[in-house]
Amino acid sequence: MMIGIISDTHGLLRPEACARLPASTTSSMPATSAIPRVIAALRQLAPTTAIGGNIDTGRWAAGYPTPPA
Repeated sequence: MMIGIISDTHGLLRPEACARLPASTTSSMPATSAIPRVIAALRQLAPTTAIGGNIDTGRWAAGYPTPPA
């Protein structure tokens, strides 16, 4: 199994990252500003688990777990 990890996108999913992730069978998104459209785009490439980051606030981030402080 291949796992791709991408973080700190700050709302931008670069084409270079997308080119490397399709080989992954799953991807993990430790998020910082992983706005919903970035998470949705990652889910088009592979099953994705998103984790809220320190500046991910608001309703869209409420359902994502956050790492311990």
